[in-house]
Amino acid sequence: MKIRQKDLPYSAVMAIEAPKHVYPSKQSRLARMILKAASSPEMAATGFSYTSDGMDRLGADEPCLILMNHSSFTDLQITSTIFSGRQYHIVCTNDGFVGKASLMRWIGCIPTRKFAVDPVLVRDLKYCFEKLSSSVIMFPEASYSFDGSETPLPGSLGKLIKMLGVSVVMVRTKGSFLRDPLYNNLQKRKVNVSAKVKYLLSPEDTAGMRAEEISSLLDEEFRYDHFREQYDSGVLITEPFRADGLHRVLYKCPVCGREGRMHGKGTEIKCLECGSSWELGENGMLKDCPYPFVTDWYRWEREEVKNEITSGTYRMEMDVDIRILRDMEYIYHVGEGRLVHDVSGFSLTGCDGELSYTQSPRSSYSLYADYFWYEIGDMISIGDHRSQYYCFPKDQDAAIVAKARLACEEMYRLSSRK
Repeated sequence: MKIRQKDLPYSAVMAIEAPKHVYPSKQSRLARMILKAASSPEMAATGFSYTSDGMDRLGADEPCLILMNHSSFTDLQITSTIFSGRQYHIVCTNDGFVGKASLMRWIGCIPTRKFAVDPVLVRDLKYCFEKLSSSVIMFPEASYSFDGSETPLPGSLGKLIKMLGVSVVMVRTKGSFLRDPLYNNLQKRKVNVSAKVKYLLSPEDTAGMRAEEISSLLDEEFRYDHFREQYDSGVLITEPFRADGLHRVLYKCPVCGREGRMHGKGTEIKCLECGSSWELGENGMLKDCPYPFVTDWYRWEREEVKNEITSGTYRMEMDVDIRILRDMEYIYHVGEGRLVHDVSGFSLTGCDGELSYTQSPRSSYSLYADYFWYEIGDMISIGDHRSQYYCFPKDQDAAIVAKARLACEEMYRLSSRK
């Protein structure tokens, strides 16, 4: 999937008015039928099936909040299959509206900015429940999993659920990540996909719980490890490209400690610095590796990043191409710049001195970072309610957007404790 782009000077882009707010409109049955039909080839290819738990507690036309773990684009096809008989809206990233805002609204999408406090979104959710009697599907992790384990949930989620006062349903997928992991260059594997739909909380349940209790419950529901689940269930992935791009996740060598010198290709990940290499087995294990699963290695990288932050040595600096989102018409390419990330947060400068933006560690609990974003390249996104900046490292081979996300999450946690 690609996105509509346009080259424009920075000053001209900043003069563009932000789009006016539009309330969600009632989703038509025709839209749901089209979405389900468009998803059917993928669902057939994955042998998709799902089970339900306690869903008899939810009325046929009762609006509810549907929370789902986020693994790949297949997730959207899963929701359009499971909930085709129920009116629903989907909360999605605002850049998904570029060049097709009317279509996205027609099929029921609600735009928001990832990893940011968005009072407008809260207003839109209440409008869907109270005025449209519509359910809402939300991926509270906000981004696809990098390593096959859960990503942090917003601390305000429990408070939001109490405020909304509707039933909460949980959808947990299995196989979606293994079929199409983000690091693997959009190459799909032959893996069956399934889901479990669970009635989680009633309005009476949430009314009697503290927001912190709801958040703790959701943290537990969203805990997973797809690589371990693959091994435990005996699923074999035989594709010869299963390690392609794995260095995007496993960027630091556990033997020599060098970063940005790992290379994932075929079935192997190798350190180009010291020569150490490991095979990603068909069962999901890394053979003879100090860290038997990708998720173990990634957790070690997180601890290494945390140590850099606490010692005050963490710093990433890179030349980037800069694109800006201001409206729903284009993603605007405005030129080049320099992105710095350290313990004080992000700093972005560029566009011949016209652009200077800083973002503190407390501004977001995680980071919008992506691999091969809209087929352009690996990307780090920062910004505020006025503008969103998409930064594409010039040296894509050495770019470590996963480390930036880990650092962002750990700095937020440390600052919250303080």
